[in-house]
Amino acid sequence: MTTPHAGQANGAPLLALHGVTKRFPGVTALKNMDFTLRSGEVHVLFGENGAGKSTLVNVIAGTYRPEVGTMALGGEPLRLESPADARSRGINAVFQEFSLVPTLTVAQNIFLGRELRRGRRLDNGEMNRRAAAILADLGFPLQARTPVTRLARSSQQMLEIAKALQGEPRVLILDEPTASLTEREAEILFTLIRRLKAGGVGIIYISHRMQEIRTIADRVTVMRDGALVSTLDVAEADEDRLVSLMTGRQVTTLYPKITSRRGDEVLALHGVCLDAAEVRDVDLTVNAGEVVGIAGLVGSGKAEIAEACFGICPLTSGHITVAKQRVDAPSPREMLRRGMYFLPADRRKQGLVLPRSLQENISIASLGEPTLSRFGTIRRHREHRLVKAMAERLQVRPAALERPIGLFSGGNQQKALFARGLMRAPKILVLSEPTTGVDVGARADVYQLIKELCEQGAGVLLVSSDLPEILHLCHRAYVVHRGKVRAELAGGDLTEEAVLANFFDA
Repeated sequence: MTTPHAGQANGAPLLALHGVTKRFPGVTALKNMDFTLRSGEVHVLFGENGAGKSTLVNVIAGTYRPEVGTMALGGEPLRLESPADARSRGINAVFQEFSLVPTLTVAQNIFLGRELRRGRRLDNGEMNRRAAAILADLGFPLQARTPVTRLARSSQQMLEIAKALQGEPRVLILDEPTASLTEREAEILFTLIRRLKAGGVGIIYISHRMQEIRTIADRVTVMRDGALVSTLDVAEADEDRLVSLMTGRQVTTLYPKITSRRGDEVLALHGVCLDAAEVRDVDLTVNAGEVVGIAGLVGSGKAEIAEACFGICPLTSGHITVAKQRVDAPSPREMLRRGMYFLPADRRKQGLVLPRSLQENISIASLGEPTLSRFGTIRRHREHRLVKAMAERLQVRPAALERPIGLFSGGNQQKALFARGLMRAPKILVLSEPTTGVDVGARADVYQLIKELCEQGAGVLLVSSDLPEILHLCHRAYVVHRGKVRAELAGGDLTEEAVLANFFDA
């Protein structure tokens, strides 16, 4: 696919950064950072959310310009003015937040900014033909003429990768690329990565998944607080060592043991059908003091079931009960009133108000409560005090309440969403993919929080594509396949083999 580039015969690394420092108002995001990438290697960036990984790759991708430090590409000095400048030099990035135009087709997105023309008109026919050939070569099951609005998130992830591979990149940046992919789709990606490595492409890969790191990485660089901690060959990078380097502390037990004191039923779905994902006849219950899981592949309908519980996804038939009382018109407002809190899978699109402050994002769901308002007026001093206490309890960092939430790391954004829910002392929590894009340290904090809430008597419905979460945290779990509940597993029957056996058609 790609051949090694000239300019490295002198033994220089493909990409080298030395002493790079990047500051934002009130924060030094990178501190005297050194980093090298060799031709034909996968170099993993590993660190807690907020460690500086995203800032580093944005510097390499031309989004940010460092105040101090030098960069070199193929042994030649490198100074980037913009992402377009980086792409022209063969540095392409695929970030967690997609940059697709939803009203355009797959082919039009692949050629966006470098459209093919016939005279003064766009040559859509030729773009469709070339896009189809590109997708077939990559092994991506996408159709060139399909509008992006009709693509699942996993397909959009593949499309982003296909876009990035145009023009034979020298450096490819992949930020949590498998977060939205099934195991089969991830294997397609890993096969592609091996082809790119063989062609001399250097790949910077951000991931918190140890199995992925062991599968594809050559070296791992650990970052903490914007600085380099250590760079290791993957053979030296066992999980305990990486976590210790990443956090500066020992995380001895990632998954806590959650004691179940099962109480009354707090949530139930009765024969629920949804147009979304063709969900049919779902029966499900959650009791106080237990964690109930929903497992299934991407597109199985598990995410839509979670949204239906909170009134986001409308029911076509069936009904929902909360504390055994039927809810005739489920809506987020009504479910909040009944003591439910929903944590969405896509925090940036569904959960956060990105331009607003940390304080506002935490308090927004409680502004009408007597604790924060009186006679229709928000009690600002009380709001500040309660939000500050909640942010400290969940260890949101930095503890800057007026800072826009969009400037926080993914893990701290997720903690802010949990803090928003805890402001209302919920009796039922519906958590949809609560650790997506969250590092190991923050993940341990989230699991501990789930434990505390459950043991204090809340009912927790945990929807997760991370099978170990289901196996280690849940007391019971439902397995969903093609919109239907295939199995309910509990106790000793809740095993990896039993779950996986229900993931696919018999």
